[in-house]
Amino acid sequence: MSKAAGASKTPAPDDVKRRPARRLTRYGIAPLVAATVLGLFILTALFGPLLVPYDSVATSVADRLLPPGSTLSDGSTALLGTDQDGRDVFAQVIAGSRVSLLVAVTVVVVAGVLGLVLGLLAGYYGGWLDTVISRVGDMQLAFPSILLAILLAGALGPSLLNVIIALAVTRWVIFARVVRGSALSVRNREFVDSARVMGASDLRIMARYIYPSCVQPLLVAATVQVGLTMVAEAALSFLGLGVPIDQASWGSTIANGRDYLASAWWIAAIPGLALTLVVICIGLLGDAGRDRGDRASQAVMR
Repeated sequence: MSKAAGASKTPAPDDVKRRPARRLTRYGIAPLVAATVLGLFILTALFGPLLVPYDSVATSVADRLLPPGSTLSDGSTALLGTDQDGRDVFAQVIAGSRVSLLVAVTVVVVAGVLGLVLGLLAGYYGGWLDTVISRVGDMQLAFPSILLAILLAGALGPSLLNVIIALAVTRWVIFARVVRGSALSVRNREFVDSARVMGASDLRIMARYIYPSCVQPLLVAATVQVGLTMVAEAALSFLGLGVPIDQASWGSTIANGRDYLASAWWIAAIPGLALTLVVICIGLLGDAGRDRGDRASQAVMR
């Protein structure tokens, strides 16, 4: 009987071989494809200068409005065509990806840290502190975030740092509300009360017992906000309130091509498609992370 029981617990060789594939496809093919596309996007943004041998803002009157695949005056090939000033669209898309990635990651990190601190304080202490933080957040959410970002960016002036500041100010409240909700759900649990009785400080309780419960929803919110921040940065650059004119971005490239949609569609369409594809992939990963968190929560409750 013992041999039979031990043999039944031993997985078959074919089952062992299929386990890595099952792990990859556990949440569907879409998140796997999305992760692959985002990986390529990050690699392209990081190593873009090695892929493009020319400057994204260099102009050439002789190479204006050339369609994708055309030969430039210097003998090179414009893979994605050129714009009205003779600038290479492929070089602008690569440079724009670096700007979008830098802005999105920096904004999410800054807003996430600020929202984490304020959310922990509001959820753990409650009382007047929770009321003040919550009311400030409610007032900010009542005002459209993109309009607030436009007002701040317009007041500060177009620069990369000012765009990050304007977008971080409009994003912190999202993270604060997520963390506050998680903190409220565990601040009166038995293990937290036990830590208080044993003399643990508030800082230690928040760091060791409250914060771990906030990690999963915080990561899901951060994933979603990366995509929304990229769209917001493109919108500000489209309006001329984003990065300076001497830096290429997806929003400014789309703005440059809006008057040439009929004759030179590639100027605006290609960076627009790149932005759409990246945001969709980020959304798919965010959904996969949320589903994983829901399954983990249900498993704990059982």
